[in-house]
Amino acid sequence: MINLPECVIIEPTLPCRASVIWLHGLGADGHDFESIVPELRLSASLGIRFIFPHAPHRPVAINGGYVMRAWYDINHPNLSMQEDAVGLRDSDRLITGLIEREIKLGSPAKRIVLAGFSQGGALTLYSGLRYPERLGGLLVLSAYLPLAEKLATERAPNTVAAPIMMMHGTDDTVIPIALAERSREVLTELGHTVSWRRYPMAHSLCQKEISDISAWLTQILT
Repeated sequence: MINLPECVIIEPTLPCRASVIWLHGLGADGHDFESIVPELRLSASLGIRFIFPHAPHRPVAINGGYVMRAWYDINHPNLSMQEDAVGLRDSDRLITGLIEREIKLGSPAKRIVLAGFSQGGALTLYSGLRYPERLGGLLVLSAYLPLAEKLATERAPNTVAAPIMMMHGTDDTVIPIALAERSREVLTELGHTVSWRRYPMAHSLCQKEISDISAWLTQILT
């Protein structure tokens, strides 16, 4: 029995018809993107329940072993080196549990979107492409594909049909845009449909990006 993470949950004003599970970045928590819901200005008719889980506390090697909320450990400044496969698998089980809870609450897999920023975006790709059913979509913000070399053998076949939206800042020094672009290439080479947006910003969000997120969610959940 998996103990699911605590979550900030924002219920729709109309009956729930879809769910968005949104994963925060390193050192943040589920409240980090809570305020984005009204900014998205989504139609109430979409009936979206937003779930913002809190990552577990764990020591992070790149930060001197300091304990913080993290979906997995980071061992090297080059994010593609010494990747924490164990931590990713552990958090994947948590995300799978959240998806299955939403399914039990009435949102079919095809109307569940995984979203995430930075480390949360990396976990979005990791979990979303290994979940056995096709999800409604994967929203990847300022992130990259972890354990890219394992995806071809570990992904679930049905995930090829799930739309992926990747958004990144051209001036990002935390997760360089070159790493995100290489991640997109790997996904495309494996047959995944990836939409791509780049913005003149650092490791953050901007107003144009928020508008584009709103349009994309409306498109795939209408």
